[in-house]
Amino acid sequence: MNAIFTVIFIASAAAMLFMAPSELLPTMMDGAESAAKTALTLFCIYAVWMGLSRVAEKSGLTRKAAKGLKPIAKRLFRTENEAALENLAMNLSCNLLGIGGAATPFAVKAIGELEKDKNEFGQKLLFVINATSIQLLPTTVIALRAAAGSGAAADIFLPSLICTCVSTGLGVLLFVLSQKVARRGRGLARHRRGFWRKRGG
Repeated sequence: MNAIFTVIFIASAAAMLFMAPSELLPTMMDGAESAAKTALTLFCIYAVWMGLSRVAEKSGLTRKAAKGLKPIAKRLFRTENEAALENLAMNLSCNLLGIGGAATPFAVKAIGELEKDKNEFGQKLLFVINATSIQLLPTTVIALRAAAGSGAAADIFLPSLICTCVSTGLGVLLFVLSQKVARRGRGLARHRRGFWRKRGG
């Protein structure tokens, strides 16, 4: 990814040197300023949310929310591992609140626990759910829009909710279907091997 962005940057800079050399330095400075502002805004957003999540954790609210999600996680990810279930529940709750950065550490821990149980299904499903960006409240995007001066920063709530439901639902459906197809393929392969062994015998 770094190599791709480096090539894009070099190509863009070379094009500007030929087409508008006087605009190259001001454009780079504006881009750097914009990047610094965005990074600072994101830092503040995550500082606030991580602080709130820490308060929720200390008050026991997080554990109660995770406890409510545990039965769902148990059936969804097909695991009885308590450590995995706790991290899965925390990951889901953070994602639902739109704080993906806070959800990532829990996903890493959950993957580690699922790997101990050799639960490939749960690991793959967790990856699919996180990749499709399941969230009910896009807090990070709303905060970024508000920081950028949007007059209606929360207008994306409904479109975001529709998109995340469709993308996550479709992703999970395709994953489950692919798992069923793979199981049938393995079963058919075993049947064929057994058939040819009998013919050979």
